[in-house]
Amino acid sequence: MFTNKKISEFSDLEFALYNFIVTHPEKVIYMRIRDLANETHVSPTSILRFCRKLGFDGFTEFKVQLKMYINQTEKLSFIHSTTTLTEYLERTMQHDYDQRIRMISQSIAAAETIIFIGIGTSGILAEYGSRYFSALKKFSLYIKDPFFPMYTSPLKNSIAIVLSVSGETETIINLTNRAKEEGTKVISITNYPDCTLAKLSDYNLSYFVSTEYRESFNLTTQIPVIHLLESLAKETYKYIHT
Repeated sequence: MFTNKKISEFSDLEFALYNFIVTHPEKVIYMRIRDLANETHVSPTSILRFCRKLGFDGFTEFKVQLKMYINQTEKLSFIHSTTTLTEYLERTMQHDYDQRIRMISQSIAAAETIIFIGIGTSGILAEYGSRYFSALKKFSLYIKDPFFPMYTSPLKNSIAIVLSVSGETETIINLTNRAKEEGTKVISITNYPDCTLAKLSDYNLSYFVSTEYRESFNLTTQIPVIHLLESLAKETYKYIHT
């Protein structure tokens, strides 16, 4: 309904109107233009200009779109976590995952340091992965700042584990490219193997689950990522201590 670009172009009066609409949407869809004008202390003409600025012919069309948006949000349903987990297990069992995890773990064991990279939810999991590996006596760091500088020589003796659901986030791809330029091997964990990040990586693990979004927020389950991180950590420990 309201893009960042449009919001940045609002006048003070339009901001007042916008704030009232987003906090009382269920009320606005049943109001006449004069009622809204009285509530927000702006003129009906200003409301019409506001609607046209958003790309609507008038207030009536705006209310129709607002009501559709409310209904769409209310009817949002989620995939049950058990269904997603079953989906992950069924798909990954067909890709000889155990063998791939063993092979990747050998490379991790040979590296001096592990650097986990991720932003957003993946950044939180990067921190979790770093702590989990370190608890199993494999020193690890994590980077969840997309603008973190990566140009130090120790990277040559490290391995990067990069987390991204889509594998298409520009800042993550830039960090991955920088790591590769410094001689770091890259392991990516993504939802699908045909994304840009997977193609940049030396190794890729994909978990093949249905993606879920609410507005611009990616709500795709991260249970498979936790499973893969823990599996890699335990397998790496075996190579180092046996």
